[in-house]
Amino acid sequence: MKQPSQCSPDFTYRYFFVGGPIRIARLLRSGSSSEGVMGGATSALVLPREKLQSAIYLSELDLEQGQRGMLDRLSASDLAAVRLASRVFTAGPGEDVFVQGASHNGIFLIEEGRVRTYYVGPSGKELTLAYWTPGHFVGGPEVFGRGTHMWSAVTVDTTRLAHLPGSAVRHLAETIPAFALALIDALVAKGKFYSALAQMLGTRSVTARLAQLLLILSDTDGASRRIDRKITHEQLAGIIGSTRQWVTATLARYQRRGIIKISDDRIVIVQPDTLRSEC
Repeated sequence: MKQPSQCSPDFTYRYFFVGGPIRIARLLRSGSSSEGVMGGATSALVLPREKLQSAIYLSELDLEQGQRGMLDRLSASDLAAVRLASRVFTAGPGEDVFVQGASHNGIFLIEEGRVRTYYVGPSGKELTLAYWTPGHFVGGPEVFGRGTHMWSAVTVDTTRLAHLPGSAVRHLAETIPAFALALIDALVAKGKFYSALAQMLGTRSVTARLAQLLLILSDTDGASRRIDRKITHEQLAGIIGSTRQWVTATLARYQRRGIIKISDDRIVIVQPDTLRSEC
């Protein structure tokens, strides 16, 4: 993760120390200043179900059906312990959360915004692994802070994250059974996701991957399906392992065939069954 002084001028940290004082500091490129603050709400750690939004990733199945936030099962006192052990900060778009090859130092719970995880190959080509949303965490698989990161993570929007250092994750897992179970469930979900991604990349053509991704992103609207999420052709290309030019050309071909209809603010899948046959 970037050091605070390397982030944007309005990058804000809240530090919560177990058994210690709570303070807030604004860190600037030119220096730092701080002021005391007491308290720390736990509500941001648990989101109402209607505010949960599925992560974006390649899969043959909906792995988040009936999804719940990672910490939903925790009691108010357990959540307070997690909050006291965490360091909450807000980052602007495009800020590194952690970088491939850097040392692991715990996990980052997403409270607001989105985080993209991606892998950079020896040739320099990037593959987007997923776009993670509130209720998820990034920073695995070494959740206790050992080894090095196998991929990178960067914020997509203005994003609020709660950082739990590896030592804090271990302590919480050892002392709060509900947290340990939540962590196991989250790691199981991550394992399923990466298995599904490997299967898609290894067994499906790039055309099939794009068709599947469009269906994943879409919501049912009568006989058709629509994609309301703001996602660029470059972002689509990063997820399926292709180029922006190829995605643009393929979407135009789908539109000429009457499979989809593209407007300024959405994509309507007019013929879902036909698109599904491309998968």
